[in-house]
Amino acid sequence: MKTKKFLKWPLIIGIAIILNLFFAYAIKVIYPSQEREDFCPQEQKIERITNAEDCIKKGGQWDESFRGVEEKGYCNQEFLCSQRYQDFREVYEKNVFMILVVLGVISLGLSFLTGINQVLAASFSLGGVLTFIVASLRYWELAQDWLHLLILGLALAALIWLGVRKFKDIE
Repeated sequence: MKTKKFLKWPLIIGIAIILNLFFAYAIKVIYPSQEREDFCPQEQKIERITNAEDCIKKGGQWDESFRGVEEKGYCNQEFLCSQRYQDFREVYEKNVFMILVVLGVISLGLSFLTGINQVLAASFSLGGVLTFIVASLRYWELAQDWLHLLILGLALAALIWLGVRKFKDIE
């Protein structure tokens, strides 16, 4: 009997981790991201641009604060494509965040199904919580402060609800 108890927690943790790896690769396959090079292809030959007008025509950003020996400024030739890539990443990460939250809710829901065994119930609970953490970490830098507060508040409420629901009969 002690062997079963000893093996229970490694199994629970393993299922929770593999569940989240499964979610990550499912998203990667079903809803793939794009790379920066898709927006800003690498040129084999990069022309030197020495004036603001040519820089802006090529989609760049002219920076007059940069002064070299001969240069009167610097052209960031990837300005517009970098901005398009950043815009894409913000929308993509928000969508992945929402997908992961839904998957986390489903995981938590599965943990409450009647007839499910203790190990699977604990695995899905831990997996759901881990999914919320992964979702938050992926989207954290892009979210506004009010969304940080909302994410943390919902996570705290979910954990409290989970604790009350799961452990209400334990004295």
